[in-house]
Amino acid sequence: MKGTLLLLALLVTGELGFQTTEACAPFVGAYVKILGGNRLALNAYLSMFQATAAERVAFEKIQDCFNEEPLTTKLKSPQIMMSILFSSECKAYYPEDSVNKMADMFKLDSIN
Repeated sequence: MKGTLLLLALLVTGELGFQTTEACAPFVGAYVKILGGNRLALNAYLSMFQATAAERVAFEKIQDCFNEEPLTTKLKSPQIMMSILFSSECKAYYPEDSVNKMADMFKLDSIN
């Protein structure tokens, strides 16, 4: 199910006219907030993109799906995002410093 949602998000990003490399950082940020399980943090992040009420509800539903999963699923999910983040396409688009900052989001979010 999670893989399907991830694929759908990437396809939608492509259809909206963004290059997927441009969407790496925002996608990673949203994914970290979804995994964190904190609804307020997710909505604060979505506010940066002026998300509509329907978009917020959709992200909240995805977050609810992850919250229903066992902890092992949440622990494995960042591995998927890290593979996207460190893909040759994202690394070529973003400076190394930016990629490292995005990787740090996974470490910081696990503390909360």
